[in-house]
Amino acid sequence: MNELVAGGNVPLPDGAVTLRVPGPFDLSVIVTDDSGKVAGDGDFVFYNQPATPGARLQGDTVTVDGRRLRAGASRVTVAVSAAEPGTPLGRLPTIALQVQGPGGRLVARFTPPRPDRETVLLLAEIYRRGQGWKLRALGQGYADGLAGVARDFGMDVAEEEAVAPPRGAGTGAGPSGDGSGRPRAAAPGGSVPSPGRPRAGASGGPSLPSPTRPRATTPGGPSASSPARPQGTPPGSPSRPSATAPGGAPSGRAAQVPSAPASPDGFLALVNAARAAAGAPPVTLDARLTAAARAHAAGMAARSTLSSEHADGTSLYQRVVAGGYAYLAIGEHLVSGPRSPADFVEYCLSGEQSRRTVHSRAYTQVGVADVTDARSGDVYWTALWASPFSPQGLAEWGSAVLRLTNAERSAAGLRPLSPDPLLTVAAQGHSADMVARAFYSHTSPDGGEPWDRASAAGSRHRAIGENIACGQRTPAEVVDGWMNSPGHRANILKPSFTHLGVGFAGGGSTGTYWTQLFGG
Repeated sequence: MNELVAGGNVPLPDGAVTLRVPGPFDLSVIVTDDSGKVAGDGDFVFYNQPATPGARLQGDTVTVDGRRLRAGASRVTVAVSAAEPGTPLGRLPTIALQVQGPGGRLVARFTPPRPDRETVLLLAEIYRRGQGWKLRALGQGYADGLAGVARDFGMDVAEEEAVAPPRGAGTGAGPSGDGSGRPRAAAPGGSVPSPGRPRAGASGGPSLPSPTRPRATTPGGPSASSPARPQGTPPGSPSRPSATAPGGAPSGRAAQVPSAPASPDGFLALVNAARAAAGAPPVTLDARLTAAARAHAAGMAARSTLSSEHADGTSLYQRVVAGGYAYLAIGEHLVSGPRSPADFVEYCLSGEQSRRTVHSRAYTQVGVADVTDARSGDVYWTALWASPFSPQGLAEWGSAVLRLTNAERSAAGLRPLSPDPLLTVAAQGHSADMVARAFYSHTSPDGGEPWDRASAAGSRHRAIGENIACGQRTPAEVVDGWMNSPGHRANILKPSFTHLGVGFAGGGSTGTYWTQLFGG
């Protein structure tokens, strides 16, 4: 395995290779010939056009097979941008590229120098050399988004009004000498067009096709991969819309009216039949989730926009909690287009990540609603999947995080961490505080630091370290996110740490907030 620096290169094995960037990011791929220019629309792979011959985008991973690229293609450039359009990459977790060959063998890693105001980074390029292919690490930044990248590669780009995407996941390493990350907003899935995201282009050159299929923001569910940001990641973050609805919603504020009732019983029968076929137990309807789903669908219809936030900035998760539903796990489908419960369920089962949410055993209850945008006729759907909070469930999640953490330590030849009730009190308090006071940091609004919280809980450990995360849906996802971030990984694998406390809280802008508090 090769650790690359900017400008470094490595030969690639024969066959398809995968490039993965975990975290709150979007990947894009540009296929070119030796001139460095695209030949047409199909040469740009992005969230709304996820495949072209020889290259396919799925979640946080791009698969490239040089043997299957279009005739004349000699170069594939991979770009990374913030999942929340316009967010400077310097405010997000460290970008870490992982390259795997056939069979999952790790070929190379590349961590570019940390960007500042850039919103897009040309991360790497795969290029033909003789009869084979090589990968070169790049790290070239752009401050004007994907639009600037597209223009440089020969595309004409028209931009459109910004649309707020759903908020998503992240992770952050805390005091222990590892620094702290920054919160991010966005989730896995797809997204609506927004400034800097190329869309239907003007005449005069290649342009990106405008989408025509139903749009949706559909989270991957507990078993799907979520972006991991270096400070936190909770279970159940939403995904971004993946395409626009047929006809497109008109601009401006539109009236909305409830469509014919979505027949919750019909919806429930359909999803439980799908779950039974997948070996998952049935879910039941919950009135509080249904009320939150209807309010959210109405808000999306009023703005002709798919989003996990309301016009006042309130997140879908905050609305669920405000309605009296405390949850341990949460997921959602936000979709525009389907006209009936059967069409909606069919759409939710059509994609891998979306299907995982329907099939997930983590969810025991569901709420669903649809509202029609009276202006365009588009139907906006919200389905909320959840399992209610319980002290036993919280303890099980904490134990799972500890078990997974110790598995990583064992693999590194380190002694396991012991559970620590006092550190757990402090960690749980910090997760709850981040939800209650709407912040995401190792430093609380009143200036409290991890060691202050540990001491206040009665801990006498001399060495304290902290990892936080938000957006991940399960213990497995959050530990995986931390292990893919150097600072968090260093805390998990620090030999001098002997004890661990784990905290989790649902709600806030991203859905879930995790804390690991280490002591030694």
